[in-house]
Amino acid sequence: MAYAVAALAMLMTAVLLPFIGFEVRGIGNAIGLTQTASALVRHGAPLVGAIVLLGVVLLPGVYLLAFIVLHMRLARERRAHVDLTLARVIAAIGPWIMADVFVVGVLVSLTKIAGMARLDIGPAFWAYCVFVVLLLKTRLALDGDWLWFRLAGEPKAPAGTRAGADALAQGVTGCHACGLVNSLAHSEDGRCRRCGDRLHARHPYSIQNTLALLIAAIVLYVPANALPITETLRYGTSDASTIIGGVVSFLRTGDIPIAVVIFTASVVIPLAKMVALVWLCWRAGCRPSVDSLPETRLYRSIEFIGRWSMVDVFVVALLVALIQAGSLMAFSPGPAALAFAGMVIVSMMAAMTFDPRLLWRSKQGTAGVQRL
Repeated sequence: MAYAVAALAMLMTAVLLPFIGFEVRGIGNAIGLTQTASALVRHGAPLVGAIVLLGVVLLPGVYLLAFIVLHMRLARERRAHVDLTLARVIAAIGPWIMADVFVVGVLVSLTKIAGMARLDIGPAFWAYCVFVVLLLKTRLALDGDWLWFRLAGEPKAPAGTRAGADALAQGVTGCHACGLVNSLAHSEDGRCRRCGDRLHARHPYSIQNTLALLIAAIVLYVPANALPITETLRYGTSDASTIIGGVVSFLRTGDIPIAVVIFTASVVIPLAKMVALVWLCWRAGCRPSVDSLPETRLYRSIEFIGRWSMVDVFVVALLVALIQAGSLMAFSPGPAALAFAGMVIVSMMAAMTFDPRLLWRSKQGTAGVQRL
């Protein structure tokens, strides 16, 4: 509760106070945190602006509010159906919070701007950095098993359940929301008897849905890297830059670490993620194994690193909002910004849709997997 309340206070401070300003040849501009999203809307990229606002401000705020309300109710020993809903909301929106990725994007942007203008770091920037640390501490402090035990107890596993044996062969499955082991045959309306979330022995059409989303991500990957992601007006001359062009620009100015970060997050990670998911789909559909621990670890790594590709989108958002000095210097989003943001989101959805349990088979055979 202490971490969550402090984090929410820091987020509100970051929203209300000046974030970053710059000045070049007597012309300057200062922005607030939410202007990184509203500027994109003004420049004809409302969807990208909505993605930035959601990941940076709204979803973290909703997460913290739900966290605080839920724990206040637990402290007062109150129980209601809304508590289960709040717990599921906390679990669902966690992967979409991108506050830490945004801070990295801001640092990359400041490195780019530092060579062109004088920067003025506002109090909101430091407040947001503190907020990111407190948000991380909040999430690490949350014990999911303890939370669900306090909310709805700990029902016993179905009679006859054997630890270490294949769950599908026993007709049981773990709930995706609260982790409770349920009997598929005796569950009420196919829902968890503790939290009410829908149960699946395996996600229906997991491989098909994952491949469909991967195809969409691959289609978006091409324009995301081929088209300009930013358009720069400097001293009356317009110039368009792709992601690779931005990497080359950092290399020319000697900012090799920044170039490596952008190239890795925007080019290598999305491509590697899509290739790895295709391979996992092939392994799950054709060659499930008794021991698929390496593949499962690969899948967990894909889930963790996927959202870090949004760094380039946040760089564009900050540059577009901050660098507006008329014909002297101005940034605007290019057509690749929406394609890139869409590619990152669709690839994250593909990873979430994939069911890693399909990688495993029981020692008795693969008949259960082949039927799915």
